[in-house]
Amino acid sequence: MRTAIYVRVSTTNKGQDVDNQLIVLREFCERMGYKVTGEYMDEVSGGTSDRPAFKKLFADAAKRKFDLVLFWSLDRWTREGTRAAIKYMEQLESYGVGFKSYTEQYIDSCGIFKDVVISLLSTLAKQEKVRISERVKAGLARSKKKGGRPQIDTTIIDRIKLMKSEGLSNRVIGKTLNLSHVTVGAYAA
Repeated sequence: MRTAIYVRVSTTNKGQDVDNQLIVLREFCERMGYKVTGEYMDEVSGGTSDRPAFKKLFADAAKRKFDLVLFWSLDRWTREGTRAAIKYMEQLESYGVGFKSYTEQYIDSCGIFKDVVISLLSTLAKQEKVRISERVKAGLARSKKKGGRPQIDTTIIDRIKLMKSEGLSNRVIGKTLNLSHVTVGAYAA
């Protein structure tokens, strides 16, 4: 079966990497005897369909470049909510292309309960996005009340930028300077 793999992470600033998903999905395709004919990788929020690889995947699906789309999980596929998730899956089916979630075996275009499960999981994915947004807003409000983000010394910021320009990862820089990799990411740009 000709298979397209779709992977997504929200951002690379937090040390997220599509490789974790890709390695496992490639191995799965090999075990199943699926021929991988395309890999589509996005590093943006799943809360919008305005994702370059996602758009390209649908353009290629319309041309029948593959028979199946394999993705890690529904929240990696989309976080736009029930209607959008179902719309995308129906669109694939209208092209004659199936879909399958690796981590949620019941999300499979061959399964008999696919529509019910997809509706439920899409709603849960959207709610998780709302909860994350609420937590971030609460954290920012709390930080603002305390006078904002604590600043670090400008000499440390200069060292972060220098080390980043030398190609070091945020984690390595953080360990060297005794900072979290998240703090390094905030000042590395």
